[in-house]
Amino acid sequence: MIVSTILLALVFVLAPAGVMWVCRKVSWLGKIGPVLILYILGVIIGNLVHVPHQAELQDILSSAAVPLAIPLMLFTCTFRRSETRSQLLALITGLLAVITAVIAGYFIFGKNITDAPKIGGMLTGVYTGGTINLAALKTMLGVPEETFILMNSYDMLISFLFLTFLLSFGIRWFRKILGSSPKMTEMSSVETVEGTGTGLAEGSETSDYRRLFTKEGLKDAGFLLLADILIIGISAGLAVLAGDGWFMTVLILMLTTLGIAASFWKPVRSRRGGYEIGMYLIYIFSIVVASMADLQALDFKGGAALLGYLSFVIFGSLLIQVILARIFRIDADTMMISSVTYICSPPFVPMMATAMKNPRIIAAGLAIGVVGYAAGNYLGFLMERLLSLF
Repeated sequence: MIVSTILLALVFVLAPAGVMWVCRKVSWLGKIGPVLILYILGVIIGNLVHVPHQAELQDILSSAAVPLAIPLMLFTCTFRRSETRSQLLALITGLLAVITAVIAGYFIFGKNITDAPKIGGMLTGVYTGGTINLAALKTMLGVPEETFILMNSYDMLISFLFLTFLLSFGIRWFRKILGSSPKMTEMSSVETVEGTGTGLAEGSETSDYRRLFTKEGLKDAGFLLLADILIIGISAGLAVLAGDGWFMTVLILMLTTLGIAASFWKPVRSRRGGYEIGMYLIYIFSIVVASMADLQALDFKGGAALLGYLSFVIFGSLLIQVILARIFRIDADTMMISSVTYICSPPFVPMMATAMKNPRIIAAGLAIGVVGYAAGNYLGFLMERLLSLF
């Protein structure tokens, strides 16, 4: 049993390296990108391979990868006041998009759903915050356990399709419709993270990994990992003090704040490799979280209206946000990171930023996510009260 668990862990940890190597060798796979390939591979592994303690292993790896990656990827970011307007507008329009989609979906699907106002409240909470808000609203609104499980299963499936759409077609389409972010238009074909000297050639994410195995690269990596672990320790300690209800909000907030603060410290900013290590951790997160989707547990016949409502909210909010982004001139990357933050929660922000090859967008996505975590319970409760009036 232990051997099979160790082997599965090795698959999760080493698969990203194999996928990156294949992407370098096969040009058309390189255009698809490692994130989407790992996501699909994870779904296949999760539904074909079952070993003892698999769920515990998945929880450990997925829970550890993102907190480790966030500071490392923020170490190389620079921040500009000119981008604040788009980020604030993306936060507001994203909230409006979810709220509008929930209300519209209620009138389309609600008559065929038991306790539809409660479902609308839970959808508002989970798609402005995350699973933690979904669980909290389940208790607040008195939603039956079987309904909660069904919603969670549907959420994983449709969120997977949502991410697959963005990673395969959406990034290119929305950049054509809304325009690229300032970072994408100002950088040359070789992406240079301003103020760091870190370069990533477009379409060759593995180019800088070889440096990590040199003497200088190992020295830089060791220093950055120590700084990363220190930040995680401080953030986790403060989150524990804040209590269970605020743990995730405080953890993400502190990881983001301390990661940004460290990016202004020259000993951190001058070292290379942080983004590459963080990106590899996000690749591990991608395959692990995808492997947690249990396709056999879905009951399509028992909850067709609920599935329709949930799908409408996810893709309807995306459509509304695109329209609002066009009106308010929000660039595509900021719009997409906002949508992913709301629909999939902040842990998916680094993964999406990696797929977009735009590390600068990470801070904005995490900041929006913190607001969503904090507001999700309030908005969900108010939405349930509002829909109960109809």
